[in-house]
Amino acid sequence: MRKLTFILILIGIVIVLSSVYVVQEPEQVIITQFGKPVGDPINTPGLKFKLPLVQKVHRFEKRFLEWDGDPNQLPTRDKRFIWVNTYARWRISDPLLYFQRLNNERGAQTRLDDILDGETRNAIAKYDLVEVVRSTNRTAQTGELVASDETALVDIQHGRDKIREEILAKARERTSDLGIEILDVEFKRINYVDEVQRKVYERMIAERKRIADRFKSEGQGEAFRILGEKDRELLRIRSEAYRKAQSIKGDADAQATAIYAAAYNRSADSRSFYEFLKTMESYKATLDKESSLILTTDGDFYRFLKEGGGG
Repeated sequence: MRKLTFILILIGIVIVLSSVYVVQEPEQVIITQFGKPVGDPINTPGLKFKLPLVQKVHRFEKRFLEWDGDPNQLPTRDKRFIWVNTYARWRISDPLLYFQRLNNERGAQTRLDDILDGETRNAIAKYDLVEVVRSTNRTAQTGELVASDETALVDIQHGRDKIREEILAKARERTSDLGIEILDVEFKRINYVDEVQRKVYERMIAERKRIADRFKSEGQGEAFRILGEKDRELLRIRSEAYRKAQSIKGDADAQATAIYAAAYNRSADSRSFYEFLKTMESYKATLDKESSLILTTDGDFYRFLKEGGGG
């Protein structure tokens, strides 16, 4: 009797536990009975009840989910191959439809691989490379290519953002009957394949060298201009200084001449002294210690000595 009672109590506990379940805040639940959904999806958290044993709880995320695609090598409209890596955010908008069409998150991720990769490939193939890698018609900055250059930045009609929006719109159309909603699609990375990347780098290097040569040429021209101005200014300063020096020298010679003339015209004694002084200066300038001087009786020096001795 006790054994039967224990078994009945155990069965009762199992039945109670299997009929009670808890829905967490970030969850939404579908109840199935013998594999078929019953009732409406449960979106509110709390303690819930179901038929024991025959009904099963299927839990799904209410939060945003992430899809991360693999890098794919895709051709553009102008036959350029690039690596494109995308990712997306999505959520389960209709749990019942989601369960019926996709069953679980693994099935949803597989379906999103087909849809998002396919729409990305279709969108990239519709546009030229420049439309995929650029998003705005910005103007070239200082040091970049100028608009008159044959390799300058060309205007785009759509750009990367428009292509992304197109992929998002197409993908939403294809997932509308799957019970999921794609919230956003983004390009994680866009890169050239090795062959195109090498050519792009070579072109970038050539353009940088050309711009560097242009700057170097402009710098040399500016340097030559500055040196020419310096030489011209230096010549002007030297000419002005020489002119001023000659003017000062001329004024000094004129003043000296005037002083000599004034001294010569004062008196005979003054003239004799002046002549004697100039003669002495001339001897001092022309004779040295090794020189011998022979004087005649009719020479000025002898005459000055004689007159001086007689006086």
